[in-house]
Amino acid sequence: MDPLTVIPGFAVFPVEHTCDGADRSPAITVLGGRAPYLALVMEDLDAPWGAYTHWILWNVPAAERLPGGLPAEGTLSEPAGAMQGTNDFGTVGYRGPCPQRGESHRFLFRVYGLGRPLDLPPGADRVAFGRAIGDAIREYGEAVAAYGRAAETVPEEEDACRS
Repeated sequence: MDPLTVIPGFAVFPVEHTCDGADRSPAITVLGGRAPYLALVMEDLDAPWGAYTHWILWNVPAAERLPGGLPAEGTLSEPAGAMQGTNDFGTVGYRGPCPQRGESHRFLFRVYGLGRPLDLPPGADRVAFGRAIGDAIREYGEAVAAYGRAAETVPEEEDACRS
């Protein structure tokens, strides 16, 4: 399997790509690819119940940049032919980082170069994606970015009442 270089363009998620902002999917740079299609999975590695899928994208015509700001639709008109799956929130498309207040989590972007398009319906889940991708993978790369949310602060007078 050949390597891909995956560059999200940040080590810490900008707020616009999180639940505290516009929850807008980020653009991802992918270098070194020669396969005709790309696929991506983004997962929270630190979710208390195990890896939590935030985004599944496949059948993206190969390019050096996966576009950002994709609509929450199963079949995309741009990039033409690309499809998105159902994340672990139960919605189609991207859902950004949203750890509990006071926590910081790591998010893994897995990008695959595919030798053929995947035969999956729009909205397929992570399990179906995993089954379909196996023999299509020609290239692989990953990157990690973090996001943390500040703990909620309690006004001093309320804090004094708790003693």
